[in-house]
Amino acid sequence: MKKLNVLLVCGSGASSGFMAANIRKAAAKRNLEIDIKARGEAEIENYIGEIDALMVGPHLAYILDEIEEYIGDADVKVLLMKPDYYSTLNGDAALDDLLKEF
Repeated sequence: MKKLNVLLVCGSGASSGFMAANIRKAAAKRNLEIDIKARGEAEIENYIGEIDALMVGPHLAYILDEIEEYIGDADVKVLLMKPDYYSTLNGDAALDDLLKEF
């Protein structure tokens, strides 16, 4: 599997930072190459050309249509994270969910 570039977003970037760190740990345990950045949702447009996947905090489901507009024709998979692993910051479960897309 090629190296994946992932952007993880929440409202301000704080909780997504913890989740990104836990996904990095889970990926390292599995010897997977994943570059994952955590940012606030206002920064999505800045990263569209650099990422393979966009993981969106479950509380941001209401902006999915707007995100699809940002992405346009770019080959970026958009994944709305599930509340069960997001609320517990379970990096292994989030990684499993991400890998289903690839």
